[in-house]
Amino acid sequence: MTSQLIEQGLNGLMLGSIYALMASGLSLIFGSMKMLNFAHGELYMLGGFATYFAVTFLGLPWWLAIPLAMGLMLLAGFAIERVVIEPLLRRPGWDDTPIIATLGLGVFLQNAALLLFGAQFKNLPYFIEGTGSFVGIRMAYQRILILVVSVAVMALFAQFLRRSKLGMALRAVAQDRDAARLQGIDAQGTYMWAFGIAAALATLAAAMIAPIFSVNPWMGLTLLVKAFAVCVVGGLGSIGGAILAGILLGTAESLTVVLLSSQWKDVVSFTILIIVLWVRPSGFFGTKEW
Repeated sequence: MTSQLIEQGLNGLMLGSIYALMASGLSLIFGSMKMLNFAHGELYMLGGFATYFAVTFLGLPWWLAIPLAMGLMLLAGFAIERVVIEPLLRRPGWDDTPIIATLGLGVFLQNAALLLFGAQFKNLPYFIEGTGSFVGIRMAYQRILILVVSVAVMALFAQFLRRSKLGMALRAVAQDRDAARLQGIDAQGTYMWAFGIAAALATLAAAMIAPIFSVNPWMGLTLLVKAFAVCVVGGLGSIGGAILAGILLGTAESLTVVLLSSQWKDVVSFTILIIVLWVRPSGFFGTKEW
């Protein structure tokens, strides 16, 4: 039983790292623009398809296919911000229009994917085959790869936000948009980068988990709901909160499968969400912690 709990705990860390990647993108957009992107799940889905076609049709190895897919979705994020979001920025009622615009965009992208790619679920082979064992604890190499890559990317992303010129600009706009503009920061440019980076992070999440869960036009909905829950628990706009909450919810779900059953894992996740909202409505780190 102990080894099973440890194995599920490691699986939870893997799943939580995927949640954290998704939620980090949502928090990045909310932190810089104070808006929720309801099309984020569809960007995750398109990133999964981009990786699938890069591997199966172009014949690229996974370590080339994933950066290519992330680059394409970075550009897609740029385009979405400029075409869909930018024209709405100066219009009255900006607080409400992103919800309508991104919901509509999500429906459009989902149906476009269904039309172009079909309803059949598409499977990717494991990037690394086999299973490792250490002191009686077994785990597939693919899951270890997911955990290692996700943790490494989140660590690099955190350093990027802290040390790079663009990262500091994103944080400055998140803290005080008007003051950042007075300092010569191009707020509109940071919005575009926020969308692009969020799309790239969602693509990495989809690419790493695709060999386990497959790729299909509806794959983004469940992850979007979980990512929103993670953002609320961690604190909207908080990258660190998104990472911590993602790990917490992913681990809680995996342990629930062992201790109760798989039918209870979503119940446990949203129970944690409700408790956090009762105790600390702003989440672990509030809305302006980075």
